[in-house]
Amino acid sequence: MDLRLIEPIYQRIGNAEVSQKETPTAGLEFGVLGPLEVHMNGRGLTVGGPRQRAVLSALLLSANQVVSFDSLIEEVWNGRPPSTARTQVAICIATLRKIFRTAGWEQETIITATPGYMLSLAGHSLDSLRFEQLVSRATELTADERPAPAAEALRQALALWRGPALGGVHAPFAETEAARLDEQRMLAVEQHMALRLQLGEHQSVLGELQALVDACPLRDRLRYYLMLAQYRSGRRAEALTTFRDGMRYSIEEIGLELGTDLQSLHDSILRDEFPQLGVLGIAAARKDRQQTVPSQLPESDAYFIGRSREQWLMDDVLLDGSAQNPPAIAYLTGSPGIGKTSLAVNWAHRAAHRFPDGQLFADLREGGPLEVLHQFLRQLGDEGPLPAEPAEAAERYRGLLEGRRVLIVLDHASSYAQVRHLLPTSGGCCVLITGRANLDELMQKYRTFRLRVAPLSDDEARETLAGVLRDSRAQDVPEATSRLAALCGHSPLALRAAAARLLTKTHWRVLDLVCRLERSGDRLAALSIGEDSLRARLDRSMRELDPRVAFAYRELSRLGDADFDAEQAAQVLGTDLLEAEDLIETLVDAQLLEAVGRSRWGGMRFKWQELVRLHASHCLTAAGSLETPAPVAVALTD
Repeated sequence: MDLRLIEPIYQRIGNAEVSQKETPTAGLEFGVLGPLEVHMNGRGLTVGGPRQRAVLSALLLSANQVVSFDSLIEEVWNGRPPSTARTQVAICIATLRKIFRTAGWEQETIITATPGYMLSLAGHSLDSLRFEQLVSRATELTADERPAPAAEALRQALALWRGPALGGVHAPFAETEAARLDEQRMLAVEQHMALRLQLGEHQSVLGELQALVDACPLRDRLRYYLMLAQYRSGRRAEALTTFRDGMRYSIEEIGLELGTDLQSLHDSILRDEFPQLGVLGIAAARKDRQQTVPSQLPESDAYFIGRSREQWLMDDVLLDGSAQNPPAIAYLTGSPGIGKTSLAVNWAHRAAHRFPDGQLFADLREGGPLEVLHQFLRQLGDEGPLPAEPAEAAERYRGLLEGRRVLIVLDHASSYAQVRHLLPTSGGCCVLITGRANLDELMQKYRTFRLRVAPLSDDEARETLAGVLRDSRAQDVPEATSRLAALCGHSPLALRAAAARLLTKTHWRVLDLVCRLERSGDRLAALSIGEDSLRARLDRSMRELDPRVAFAYRELSRLGDADFDAEQAAQVLGTDLLEAEDLIETLVDAQLLEAVGRSRWGGMRFKWQELVRLHASHCLTAAGSLETPAPVAVALTD
C-alpha cells in the first residue's frame, strides 16, 4: 500500500480548517506525521543533512526518555558504524542545539544524560504525541456512547497528518516506526468512518470510502463500511458490486476469500434486510445509567397530503448532518392555515429514526423560553434543580445535547428571542422551526434554510378532499373539485372544513357546495369550523399587528383580488409612497400579503391570498365608521 496515493483523502478527512493543537505552543513544534519538520513561531527550521535528521528522529521517537550513545549509533548506521560514529553523533547534537538557539529558544532542549541524550518536550509540542492523545480521547468518548465528539476528536487527530510518517528520514528504524504510525493512522481512519456511519452520515462518506477502498483494497473493514454506506444510501446494486470486486481481488492477490463479516453483510443486502447500524469497530462499553430518550412529537396529521417537494428539500438540508458542522436549522413559514405545523410534524415522524437520541417538541405559544428549557431538561433526563435564568438553563440543555442526535421542533415562533436559547451547538442535532415572523436575526447568526410553504396544488387539494370524504365525490366532477379548491384558496385548513361539511351532507355533490360558497355573503365563515379555524387564526394574526399596520390590512382589501403596486396602495391608504411601501412590506413579512413580481416599469406588485383578503374585507366592514374612510374606488392599471 502506497500511502502517497491516499493523501488527498486524508486531507478531506482532516479538513484544514481544524486547528491542529488545542492551544498554541510558544516553543518548538516537532512534526513526524509526514516529512520531518521543526517550526518555531510559525517559521520552519532547516534541520541539516540525513544524519542530523536521523538523530533528531531517534530522539523524538523516544521523547522525554534517555537514548544511549550506543542506541543512536545502532539506529543511525544500522549496525555498521564508522570508527568516528561517536564523534559524528556529538556533532549532530551540537548542530541541532545551535539550530534551536538560533531560532530563539535559549533553554536546553536536548539534554546530556548518562549514558546519552534526552530530548525534553517541556514547552514544546510533538504531533505524534498529540495524535495519540486525541485517539485515546476518542476511544473514551466512544466507550461513553458519545459518537459525535468521538468523531470530532478523530477528525482533529487525522488533521495532524501531512503525509507518510517520517518522510525524508532514511534509516531502517525510521521505516519501522513509520510503518507503525501509518497503521495507527489507518486504524483511526477506520474508526472515524465507523463513527460517522453510526451518526448517519452515509451519503457524506461515500466518496471518501470509495477512494480509501481503491487505495487499500485488502482492508476488509473499509470495504464493509463502503458497502454499508452504499446500501443505506439506496445504492444496493453498487454495494453488491463492491463485494464482488473485493472477493475477486482478494482471491487473485492472496488466494483467500473475504472475511465472514463481509460475507454476512453481503447476504443481508441480498435479502434486503436493511442491516442494523451495529457498525463494526464500535464495541463501546455500555454506561451504567441508560440515557433518557425523549419522544415528544405530537401525533401526525391523519389527513396530511402531498408536500413531496418540500419534504425532499427538508431531507436534503436536515438529514445526513455531520458532527463537525453546525446544527442543521430549517424555518418553515407561510400564511395562517397553510399547513406549516402539519408539514413539520409529518416530516419529523418520517425522519425520527435518523435521530436515535430523541425528538423534542414545543409549541412556543404555550410558554416562554425558560419554561420550554425546563421542559426539555426534564425530557433529557436532568434530575437536578432547574436553573432560574435562561442562559444557565440553555448551557445545561446544550451540554445534555452534546454528542447526541436529537431532532428539535419549535412550533409557532414569533421572534428570535423565543428560539435563541433553544438552539443546540451539537452538530448531530437538527432544528425545525415554524412561524410567520421574519426571524432576521436567526438568518443572520445561523446558517438557516428558509422554506415558504405555499398553497396546495390542484392535485394535492383533490387528494385532501378525497382523503377526508373517503368516497368518489371528489373525483366525480373534476371541474367542480378544482373550483372548490380555488374557493378554499388551496388552503389545507379551509379544504378540510369544506370536506367536513360534505361529510355531514352525504346527499350533496361537490358542485352543490361550490354553488353555496359562491352565493355566500361570508365564505370564510362557511369554511371555518371549530376554535382553531382559519378565521380564528387570521383574527389572531391581525391582533398581533401594530394598529397602523392593522388599519392598512383592512383598507387594502378595497383593492379587490387583483394585484397592485405601492402607488395604488398609497392612494387607498392616504399616505405617501414610502410609508405605503413600509406598511406593505410589514404585511408581507407577516405572511398576509405576497409579492408576485414586477410591473413593466420595474415596480414590485403584490397580491392577497383570496381567503386572507376576504378576512381583511370582513374586518373593514366590522370596523365601520371607527376608522378614517379611505377612497372607495381606485383604478387598477399596470
